[in-house]
Amino acid sequence: MDRSQFILIGLPIFLFCSDLFNLFTPPPPKPPSHRPNQPPHIPHQQRPPVVVPGTLDFPSQKPSGLGAVGYGNTVEINFCISCSFKGTAVTMKKMLETAFPGLDVVLANYPPPAPKRLLAKVVPVAQMGVIGMIVAGDRIFPMIGIAHPPAWFNSLRANRFGSMASTWLLGNFLQSYLQSSGAFEVLCNGELVFSKLKEGRFPGEIELRDLISKALTKPSVVTGSY
Repeated sequence: MDRSQFILIGLPIFLFCSDLFNLFTPPPPKPPSHRPNQPPHIPHQQRPPVVVPGTLDFPSQKPSGLGAVGYGNTVEINFCISCSFKGTAVTMKKMLETAFPGLDVVLANYPPPAPKRLLAKVVPVAQMGVIGMIVAGDRIFPMIGIAHPPAWFNSLRANRFGSMASTWLLGNFLQSYLQSSGAFEVLCNGELVFSKLKEGRFPGEIELRDLISKALTKPSVVTGSY
């Protein structure tokens, strides 16, 4: 029997004998079971106490009390719109609303006197009349019984476009002057606190804020009968 035949016969016999040995051998004892998801026991460590820093007491600032007096009060700023005072009025309005929260600031136009308003309405009519006279004066004068136009008409007619441009610019300037009042009047609850017509100047922001503060904090005098 050669070596290859011996291996082919001996290997199955060896495997059969090992299976018989394992069959009659008692199984080894099982190790203690552990939960698969349970982490190993770690002794509890005491956490250090959390130290909360104490708050520092700073002296609180007392409110000025100026903002609270704005509620229920009204400030009127009457200014000349044709004088380009609107920018100054809007700046003063924002300043007062910031300094006195709740304060009602009203902007309005301060009209010129009645005679100036009447003349301002007459100027455009006269302006268009002069321009119409320059354009068609040679036909208008004979209709009203004037056969020979006056000398001033001939001088205006000689430079027609220059005369019409001058009339238009002069009329606009005159109308703007008559519509302007030059006013910047500030009233607090109906009481005049500043007048540009009297002072001849605009109020400063700090000056106006102090004037309004004094008017709002001024104690009201109550009269009674005894």
